Amino acid sequence: MDQNEKKGIWKVISASSMGTMIEWYDFYIFGSLAVVISTKFFPADNPTAAFLSTLATFAAGFVVRPFGALFFGRLGDLIGRKYTFMVTLLLMGGATFVIGCIPSYETIGFMAPLLVLVLRLLQGLALGGEYGGAATYVAEHSPKNERGYWTSWIQTTATVGLFVSLMVILITKSLMTKEAFEDWGWRVPFWVSILMVIVSYYIRKGMHESPVFAKAKSEGNISTNPLKESFGHKYNLKFVLLALFGATMGQGVVWYTGQFYAMNFLKTVQSVDSSQVDTLLGIALLIGTPFFVVFGWLSDKIGRKTIMMLGMFLAIISYRGIYKQMYKTTDVTLKTEIVDQTKTVPSIKELKDGKLDSLYTTTKAYTDGTTLEEVKTIHFENGKVMVDDKGKDKIETKVTKKINSSDRFMLILLVLIQVIFVTMVYGPIAAFLVEMFPVKIRYTSMSLPYHVGNGIFGGLLPAISTYLVTTSKEAGDPEFYLEGLWYPIIVAAVCLVIGMIYIDKKINTLHE
Repeated sequence: MDQNEKKGIWKVISASSMGTMIEWYDFYIFGSLAVVISTKFFPADNPTAAFLSTLATFAAGFVVRPFGALFFGRLGDLIGRKYTFMVTLLLMGGATFVIGCIPSYETIGFMAPLLVLVLRLLQGLALGGEYGGAATYVAEHSPKNERGYWTSWIQTTATVGLFVSLMVILITKSLMTKEAFEDWGWRVPFWVSILMVIVSYYIRKGMHESPVFAKAKSEGNISTNPLKESFGHKYNLKFVLLALFGATMGQGVVWYTGQFYAMNFLKTVQSVDSSQVDTLLGIALLIGTPFFVVFGWLSDKIGRKTIMMLGMFLAIISYRGIYKQMYKTTDVTLKTEIVDQTKTVPSIKELKDGKLDSLYTTTKAYTDGTTLEEVKTIHFENGKVMVDDKGKDKIETKVTKKINSSDRFMLILLVLIQVIFVTMVYGPIAAFLVEMFPVKIRYTSMSLPYHVGNGIFGGLLPAISTYLVTTSKEAGDPEFYLEGLWYPIIVAAVCLVIGMIYIDKKINTLHE
């Protein structure tokens, strides 16, 4: 590849990557703020149910991604790659901005969660059309023997989008008080996205159509019915199913375990301070992101299958040990409390309609530098303690831990190991999928298995795993915090077996 060709492909990658990164930012800002959002758009009388409802709404955006893949994939194979993912960019950006403008549950009642759900569905549809277009566009500009390397730059965008979302949240938090952020400041990251979308739109506007697609179109060799050709013919359908159950299904759960489940686990199960979690996760992502390119490049040398299957295998055998160590790292029952520094401060918070909250804030310090704040809230109405649906007193306890530098280093390392697994399964996947299908139905054929694997199997992981952890904790299981891992372990194991048996190492030469 000469200098002009390299310059051209870097322009393609930059334009595609920036837009895709922004779409991931838009998509994940919701997940990054799930804890705060649960208090704004859902009833506040049951925080656990509100958080689970938020995760379910987050997952809904993933569930509809396959439908977006079908709709926009068909458009991409009919009218072209460029114009299709211009539409997805604007749809995603608009939906994200509007989420930041929706009034809270206290203001408009059940319209709040309903509107959020509708907008999450629009986000999911948009993302379903974005990835296949960007990956196909870059692959069709790349030399055949370097597709893994060049498409791996697109693979970094999902993690970079999550990283940027965490950084925007941290910056916003640092510029205002905790109360202001929880009141209205959480909306700022949603509003910021519209500025990034406008910039990306103008960059993408100047891009040219994929040369491979343009050539096929000029020769009259494009599909008149991409859906029928992709899924109605047994030969191609076989590869769609193989891509799903032998690659993307496992890749999806490894991706979300290593990033989103790790974040939710630290914030909700381990009760680590949200800003500390965002910081340590951001550091792990920053260190780990270059490995997407490393493994993409390596897949050009030794094959896509070897790297992806090894990543799944390492994740399967390591997850329980990693999360057990993560839990122990911040477990205050294993630390020594400085008893004479423990203090409890009572306070009253007056609400509307004869309701008030009685708060007891207890702070504790430990010899290793860890601090803990426990806020016990008792809800009163007309002088009596309120009761929940089960007839029990409405008493909530919220714990927040601030961990020491040694524990932060350990957690960064443990999350980084999971991010490396992510880069192994995700770095080569774009080139792997592109090479499985012919040009005229490539956008449609590769988008569906990718978004079913990631959108459904991966996207449901936070909600399913959190549910498993919650029910195990209520049942008194001493290792309740590990139960949520059974979902990704089982899904990845099934995918590993199918991939090892049925995926040919030379599958990337099918449509050369």
